[in-house]
Amino acid sequence: MTILTRKTNNLMRILVTGANGFIGKNLIVNLNTQESFSVLSYSRENTIDDLNDLVKKADAIIHLAGENRPRDLSEFEKVNSELTKSLCEVIRAKGRKIPLILASSTQANLDNPYGKSKLAAEVAVERLANETGNPVHIYRLPGVFGKWCRPNFNSVVATFCNNIANGIPIQIKDISTKLSLVYVDDVVADFISVIQQDSRGISRPLIEPEYNITLGELASQIRAFENCRVNLISEQVGTGLVRGLYSTYLSYLKPEQFSYLLPCHRDERGVFVEMLKTKESGQFSYFTTLPGVTRGKHFHNSKSEKFLVIRGSASFCFRHIVTDELYEIFTNGNEPKVVDTVPGWTHDITNVGSEEMIVMIWANEIFDPNKPDTIAADV
Repeated sequence: MTILTRKTNNLMRILVTGANGFIGKNLIVNLNTQESFSVLSYSRENTIDDLNDLVKKADAIIHLAGENRPRDLSEFEKVNSELTKSLCEVIRAKGRKIPLILASSTQANLDNPYGKSKLAAEVAVERLANETGNPVHIYRLPGVFGKWCRPNFNSVVATFCNNIANGIPIQIKDISTKLSLVYVDDVVADFISVIQQDSRGISRPLIEPEYNITLGELASQIRAFENCRVNLISEQVGTGLVRGLYSTYLSYLKPEQFSYLLPCHRDERGVFVEMLKTKESGQFSYFTTLPGVTRGKHFHNSKSEKFLVIRGSASFCFRHIVTDELYEIFTNGNEPKVVDTVPGWTHDITNVGSEEMIVMIWANEIFDPNKPDTIAADV
């Protein structure tokens, strides 16, 4: 598909309804970081007259405004369906095609007041597309999770993350209950991509990836994030669902929770601090060493390490435990050089400078005192 060129002053003006909602906030922040967009916002504080003026200026519309937990069930129809119908009439009256994204819900298939109101909204935008040719994209979203979602409202992910992060109990009726989830960053990215495409008629895009998890698994995963500050073992937070959940969990920490202390082991040589451990890729630590002091004097059968001197000057000495071959490496904090310890070579590190030395270490496995694989031996 080609990219839309309908822009004024080189900016594509995107009207976001429901601007103060969870998805709206994430969307607008993202749009504002990109130079090609200008954001128009519509929220509960605005009137229908405001909507008319905003649509007149818009090059595209992302319709997020909706009600999902009202005090009065009549609000479902008033906000979800009637507001959408009003929006469609305003677009129709402008006499030009304005690409429209509707954030619907997978509950549009269900026979309940919320589902019925979302289905009615879909019917309204479909009619607009069929009668005028206005491009319409209908997203039936499953549970959306991410930062700034309101806890104890309509998102179990937000509730679990908020409560566990802040020491508040959570309740689970059935741990086997299955959830379908999409991450807000993926939703936002797809919206922005689709709204720029020069499309025709009606489309029903799907957010990918979509994740499936049970309530029990969700609670266990979020508790594991909490525990990592104690056992220092990080979850696999780099990709997929766990990445999104971890980001979401962190967003519910209060500023006074942003930092935490680590155990510090101190002796006559300096200090040793373990910072982070991983289940599959070892652990990260650092140590300090006073001038003239030597650490190490051991070898490993299988364990490997990487040393990086951050400050000070070091001499790394090695001896092959079978052949007695010797080797020495000098490095310092002004030269970012990694030194590997190799299985079968005993090694030590000496501070040969005049200041306290600071060294970062990565080991390929978590230290196990029952199987240390660390055998004392002089170089």
